[in-house]
Parts: sequence; structure tokens; C-alpha cells
Amino acid sequence: MSTLADLDRPALRAALDDAGADAWLLYDFRGVNPVAARVLGVGGMGTRRLFVLLPREGELVAVAHRIELQGVERFPGRVVPYSRWEELHAALGPLVHGRTLAMEISPEDAVPYLDRVPFGVVELVRRLGARVVPSGPLVSRFAARWTTEEIAGHVAAAEAIAAVARAELARVVREPGTTESAVQGRVVLALQGHGLGFEHPPIVAFGANAANPHYEPVAGRDATLAAGQVVLLDLWGAPAAGVSADQTWMAFAGTDPPARVREVWATVRDARDAAIATIRNAAEAGRPIAGFEGDRAARAVIERAGLGPWFVHRTGHSIDRDLHGSGPHLDDYETHDDRRLGPGIGFSVEPGVYLPGEFGVRSEVNMYWGPEGPVVTPRDPQRELITARD
Repeated sequence: MSTLADLDRPALRAALDDAGADAWLLYDFRGVNPVAARVLGVGGMGTRRLFVLLPREGELVAVAHRIELQGVERFPGRVVPYSRWEELHAALGPLVHGRTLAMEISPEDAVPYLDRVPFGVVELVRRLGARVVPSGPLVSRFAARWTTEEIAGHVAAAEAIAAVARAELARVVREPGTTESAVQGRVVLALQGHGLGFEHPPIVAFGANAANPHYEPVAGRDATLAAGQVVLLDLWGAPAAGVSADQTWMAFAGTDPPARVREVWATVRDARDAAIATIRNAAEAGRPIAGFEGDRAARAVIERAGLGPWFVHRTGHSIDRDLHGSGPHLDDYETHDDRRLGPGIGFSVEPGVYLPGEFGVRSEVNMYWGPEGPVVTPRDPQRELITARD
């Protein structure tokens, strides 16, 4: 928990003001709340309930089980041990009574990535005399924000991933007869060769399989590439203890894509760029911008092209230490994410159009809000389909 030793108290107070709270109550049990692990600076949470109070003023307080006090040895505040449930309730009562507490909740589960605290815990805290409000501004400021080292690692990973994607797709479009699994295997080895790690292998989808946004090739049951098919490659990876880069690249197995493929590709690319421009323009103007606004900008482009019914997911997701992070998403479709984008946070921008039985197109880049404003990675995003003519 060494990160709390350098807790920025003015920033904490500002985020508490935004949340309408006078303290942040972090809760975790067996890793149910990744926000707590990120803020407290630990790699894995314990097997007993842990509460940590971060107040506007005064001492930090951890309420921890006696058999897991080793995990709070360096906690920069007061540690209140408990064993019996009665002791837990007695310890929490004076800490929470009469306070408005920010916790990882989302009313009606509106934003699932923020809704991390079990309902029963919220019931307990309320019974002990507290009011509970969502901790969105605190999560964005203290859990989703990238460090300088993480930005550098992400940028390097993004350029490596882009190089792998370009090289592999340039090869694929010239070799009809290859399988999705074969391409996936080559991409895995290439990413590992760059020192990048990932929990799940990349998505490789040919033809109609590309119309399934979360398609997973299975060896022996996957597709074999035929001339004239669209190729989708979705790949990601992170340096050790770093922040992932996540991209989707598109190709066509031939020299001259049909007009329909070119039209859909151009629409998706332009939707991606519209979301980027909206975010950059807001930053340059000093205007606050929420995640849902990026989604609206991209979706408007696709809807004007008459392709709206086939854009069936949000425009982007938060990226922090988790590939799908806890910060604000570009989403006014699956959820209405009104959390603000801002300095230090990162996210994907990935609109898509999926035509069942035909093909699908997605274009994905990442953005992080650096000291000079929002930055796109990789530095040279895909502008045109990769074809056998290239």
C-alpha cells in the first residue's frame, strides 16, 4: 500500500467535491474490486474483508482482519484489526456514521465497470449511518490515471503492435488457403517477441466471421482464407507491469475491394476520426467532455451512412492496468457514461459495422490524455485497407 504514502490530498479533496462526498471508502474481498487493488498498490487482495477510509481531512484508516495484518504493515495511517463480525461492525460504525461516502457503486448498474461493491456491503454501510454515492471522479483520478512510466510503456507497445499488424496482414492477403488459427499463432509469437504479454490470444477473423465482434477462432473449426474476403485482426499486449495497447486492423485478400467493402471501411474510419476530433477539440477549448460524447460523435457518422443498426457496441473502453479498465468509457449505447475524460487517463476508440453473413469492419486505436492534451496511439493509424496491391 505504499502508493498511499504519497497521496495527493488536494487532488483527493477536489475529486471528493466532484463526487459530492467527504470521504472515499474503499472495499475489497478476494479481488472483487480492482479499483481498491489499484489505489492501494497491492497485487492481490486478501481472503477477508478489507475497508480503507480516505477522508477529506485527518488520518487514513484501514479496517483489516487479524490474520491478514501483514498486508497493511506499511499502511500510512491507523489500522483497526478485527476478527469477529461484531468487531468489524463496531470498527466501521464510528468511521462512517454521519458521512457521505464515495464507493464503487453505479445506481441500477448503469456503468458495470464502476459497480464493484456488493449490495450487501452498501446496505451495511448505510445501516451504520452513512450516505453512499458513486466514486466515479475518484476512480478516474486515482485508479484509471496512467503514470509517466505507464505512458512510455504503452506508446512502445502500440508501435510494436502496429508493426506486427501491418506485417502480418501484408503477408496474409497474399496467401489464400491459410487458416485463422495459423495467423493467430504467428501473431502470438510476434507479440511475444516484442516482450508483450496478454491474457487472451488475438482475434483473427476472415469473411463472415469478421461480422462477429468477439469471434474466437478454434483450430480445426476455423475458416480458411479465400480470395476476395475481408480480414480482421484485433490484437493487444502490455509490457511487464504496464498498460496495454489495443488495436484492430483491416485487410482485403485481393487487389481491388468491392465498393461495399470500401464504403463500410471509409465510414468506420471516419467515425473513429470524428470521435478523436471531438475529444481533441474539447481539450483545446478547455471544455469538459464526458465519455458518452465521443460515442455520439462516432455513432452519428455511421448512422448518417445508414449503417447504424449494425454498430452494436460502444465506441470505446477505458484502459488502465486492466485492458478493459475502470475509468470512463466512450459509451452512450450500452450505458450512458457521463464520467469526464481528462488528464492522465486512456481509452480505446473502436467503432465497427458488422453485417451478418457478409463481413465486419472495425478500426481501433487508443488515446491517452497527456500533458499536451489527447494523444492517439499508434502515431500512424490505419488510413486505408491493406490489400495485395500494397
